[in-house]
Amino acid sequence: MSKLPPSMRIFERGWLSANNILFIGRDETALVDSGYVTHAPQTLALVRHALGERKLDLLVNTHMHSDHCGGNAALQEHYGCATAIPHAEADAVRAWDEDTLSYKATGQQCARFGFERTIAPGDELILGDLRWRALAAPGHDPRSLIFYCADEGILISADALWENGFGVIFPELDGESGFAEARATLALIGGLEVRLVIPGHGAPFGDAGAALSRANARLDYLEADPKRNAENAVKVLLKFLLLERQRIPMADVAAMFATIPVLEGARTRFLHRPAGELAEWTAAALVKAGAARRDGIVLVNAG
Repeated sequence: MSKLPPSMRIFERGWLSANNILFIGRDETALVDSGYVTHAPQTLALVRHALGERKLDLLVNTHMHSDHCGGNAALQEHYGCATAIPHAEADAVRAWDEDTLSYKATGQQCARFGFERTIAPGDELILGDLRWRALAAPGHDPRSLIFYCADEGILISADALWENGFGVIFPELDGESGFAEARATLALIGGLEVRLVIPGHGAPFGDAGAALSRANARLDYLEADPKRNAENAVKVLLKFLLLERQRIPMADVAAMFATIPVLEGARTRFLHRPAGELAEWTAAALVKAGAARRDGIVLVNAG
């Protein structure tokens, strides 16, 4: 991994929680993204250990998916830190509209939190004594931001770009445009001078060009048949639920495909299978990939 500036720390998390980036500046400390709610105690412990006697001054979120902001409430309670969220999410967070915020749609949890500031595309922030520019990054999430430090050539890419792909293109599952926006975001990143990418999930990496080539190829593959995006989505969401719960009876998995809106929508709009049949198919795909195992009638997390 390319060398980080001395004011930055990266907490690389497991797949359930997004990575956290801690900035320890001369006058202010800040954290970008806070992980999932069930990992909030671990998030708080990591931050406390790194900061020592210093307090956390600012908490910043790239987007409002639950694996990126689930630790917000715990950090706010402990530190009383100011919180900055994407400007386009302000109304939904203020009203705590769990439909708009996707928590009901995905069957995920997030403890309610507030905010003091918003960040719009083009805004500049000082984090760790470095100047960062917020950039719009629709595709995976239509209101997501990424952060770019031109002086250091560092990109905090959230779920817009990983070393091997990107996050699920959720808007397409609702019949809205997402592939074109994801492609535009990748093109935007391609126009930046980047020596180090800090993704939302996975290890930081240096070869942005190779990652962009892989991401564009995967986007071509998904866009050629939107059913592929839906199949990927149901596998990702079931794996997320397994990571949270560890064991799920197959009868409950089948019920999820009939009651969790994103799963039910993918099933009826693209995959056209009964809930129980699709639950069995998705579970088998996770088992084949080594991401789950069967214990009789129970699906168990693995990998």
